[in-house]
Amino acid sequence: MPRLSEVIAALDVLWPPERAEGWDAVGTVCGDPDQEVSRVLFAVDPVQDIVDEAVKRGADLLVTHHPLYLRGTTTVAASTFKGRVVHTLIKHDIALHVAHTNADTADPGVSDALAGALDLRVVRPLVPEPSDPDGRRGLGRVCELDHPLTVREFAARAAERLPATAQGIRVAGDPEALVRTVAVSGGSGDSLFEDVRAAGVDAFLTADLRHHPASEFMAARAHSAHSAQGAHSAHSPLALLDAAHWATEWPWCELAATQLDEISDRKGWGLRVHVSKTVTDPWTAHAASAADPSDPLGAPN
Repeated sequence: MPRLSEVIAALDVLWPPERAEGWDAVGTVCGDPDQEVSRVLFAVDPVQDIVDEAVKRGADLLVTHHPLYLRGTTTVAASTFKGRVVHTLIKHDIALHVAHTNADTADPGVSDALAGALDLRVVRPLVPEPSDPDGRRGLGRVCELDHPLTVREFAARAAERLPATAQGIRVAGDPEALVRTVAVSGGSGDSLFEDVRAAGVDAFLTADLRHHPASEFMAARAHSAHSAQGAHSAHSPLALLDAAHWATEWPWCELAATQLDEISDRKGWGLRVHVSKTVTDPWTAHAASAADPSDPLGAPN
């Protein structure tokens, strides 16, 4: 069996920590470099439910996408929920390793996995990483569909292919507009609106879209379309699809597990690699509005 330091070295080749954003907190949170690793669990969030699952599976290493401590802390007391996570990990000799923004921009990375889950063909990064001479790394991906779909049909595909959450898929734009090209970005994506606009795609699927940025983006797109076409169209030619943050990043866990499996086979490590199917999206229920959302008089008086 390999030592933890050997497995971490292999993971750092996949997702070099120096490629993480300066504000990020990636790498090994806890674990003895000399401990042996035989079983690995991948998950999005390092929360107690996931740590308890790692204990039940007999995992020696937990790899998550989200950091446990993104900012500094003065305590890991078990009386705090994050401190309890640390105590549980150490008591059961489970190491924790984080690959966050360094996995977002990797080739392949989080958005490649999202595109794969939606059966999209990746064309290029949405925001290429300047240090990559091959132009394959970067944030988000610009993709093509195998055949055109309406926005409504593409939203239904996303709802079917991504893990089920209470939110489902929210849509802004004309549901009957045709979609041929799509930009995708796993996790929060409304900081990428300018890049999406420049990409000239028909739709953008991401997560955590806020009211004001989305409203202003759609209004600007509608204004551009109106100016270009005269009074023939009042609709924006680009649709926004807002999925749950956890759901857009979970496909990366399957991709990452496959990558580690391949490394294990090549090196003869015999690792047993698992992906957690525990839903750690914080939203647990959804109540649909009674009014037709397309009815302009649907708001209460």
